[in-house]
Amino acid sequence: MKSTRFFLLFSLLLCFAIYAQDELPLRIDNSKIKPLQKLLDSSLQTNLRDELASHPEWNDLIIQKKMAVGLVDLSDPEHVRFARVNGNHMMYAASLPKIAILLSAMDAIEKGELKETAEVKKDMRLMISKSDNAASTRMIDRVGYEQLEAVMTDPKYAFYDEQKGGGLWVGKRYGSGGDTNREPLKNLSHAASVTQVCRYYYLLANGKLVNQKRSKQMLDIMEDPELHHKFVNTLDQIAPNARLFRKSGSWRTYHSDSILVWGKDSNRRYILVALIDDANGEQIIRDLVKPIEKVLKKPVL
Repeated sequence: MKSTRFFLLFSLLLCFAIYAQDELPLRIDNSKIKPLQKLLDSSLQTNLRDELASHPEWNDLIIQKKMAVGLVDLSDPEHVRFARVNGNHMMYAASLPKIAILLSAMDAIEKGELKETAEVKKDMRLMISKSDNAASTRMIDRVGYEQLEAVMTDPKYAFYDEQKGGGLWVGKRYGSGGDTNREPLKNLSHAASVTQVCRYYYLLANGKLVNQKRSKQMLDIMEDPELHHKFVNTLDQIAPNARLFRKSGSWRTYHSDSILVWGKDSNRRYILVALIDDANGEQIIRDLVKPIEKVLKKPVL
């Protein structure tokens, strides 16, 4: 009888462990969730750099610091691997930093500083899934620049860190008029670096943005993007059944995309972020996906 109960308990724990690593947010023991910068993997870094350099156009942009790429391998959530090129180089990122508004709003809701009305929930979804500028501006006005800056610079997150090249920042409404609060390093209104955006998705996947409940809510808002360009255009073709959590941005020659790909097969689970300053940036971002998946499949050196 005791052995039967032990077996049942063991089976239950095993099922929970498998479930915890197969659903989002992940439920990994806190001791195993390390700062992403400490998970830099030399093998993945070499493979990423070599793959990008093999494309002359991309290599030229990287040398000019007009292209930055960040990659997080989540195939084994307890042994995450991270690599980046121009990782701490902050660039204008158009609508991608709307993820900063989402986090700041969730933080304010959790603290009781913002009421979670039907209108607020609708605007958060429009802001992310359709990148609606009017909805984004309404959310900025509700949250305020002071709250946005406070959350991005909060030591709990440090998504904007002057000592590490800056990072995520929203300091201007998505429309004409109104006050501004540009970031101090480059005077950018909407900024990002691939390292900080990778960190955002990594913490989100682990349920560490605000808390598990709010992280789940943010993931729900970010899933099933309604704009099918850039990364999503390619993934629709090669991984139609994968879950996609995404935010992108474009303005003039500035093109950016960020995505958490969660395939049924654990070998297709990763975070990918790209920032590009080039007229051909949208197509480059589409073309990145297959080479990146090739990099992920390469054996560890």
